[in-house]
Amino acid sequence: MAGKPSIVFAHGLWADGSCFNKLIPTLQAEGHEVFASQHGLDSLESDVACVNFTLNHVPGPIVLVGHSYGGTLITKAGTHDRVGALVYVAALAPDEDETSQEQQDKFPRTPIFEHVDVADGRVWLKPSGVPHFCGDLPEAEQKLVLATGAVPVADLFNQQVPGTAWRTKPSWYIVANNDRTVHPDLQRSAAERMGANVRPVDSSHVPMLSHPDFVLDVIREAAESLDA
Repeated sequence: MAGKPSIVFAHGLWADGSCFNKLIPTLQAEGHEVFASQHGLDSLESDVACVNFTLNHVPGPIVLVGHSYGGTLITKAGTHDRVGALVYVAALAPDEDETSQEQQDKFPRTPIFEHVDVADGRVWLKPSGVPHFCGDLPEAEQKLVLATGAVPVADLFNQQVPGTAWRTKPSWYIVANNDRTVHPDLQRSAAERMGANVRPVDSSHVPMLSHPDFVLDVIREAAESLDA
């Protein structure tokens, strides 16, 4: 595996590391060391810490990939000296003086937020919201996504920690054109602001599950930039 960049994934809300299971085996077979950081979604600080100790565990250079809220995490943790490239997948990417919620509030509210329930201090996705999250997956896969998703604390998007890795690291951004969770206009704006290599795809919020080959190609592109 010498010479191949490592790949580290950071998942978002109502997800866990298994959301990358259509990508990981292929990347491993191609010679990359791959880890998916697992977050409790208890606080932004603790989730960033999870990404950082995962980065500490793998050799550099690293391509750091974040989906959805995972984009906030790679924005913060991506300042790590082993990270050479960032890949955002339908992701948030707040600036230094901006929370995840403040970034979202600049764009129209997406349909999924009509299908959540707050209980025990956590924000739960209702079954009725799953089509807005991953509606281009087969029904059985949609049910699996709902069953395996980690559930965030209610104020997670209002928390802040330092770090804006996209200001100093090369980035790629997969825009999900049909997203009903993170507004596509937010994604396009974020990609433009960071000067990312933009790669749009006609996908729901989960292109790594509905269009895995497309996402793999973008990750390969980022990794090859580090090889070069």
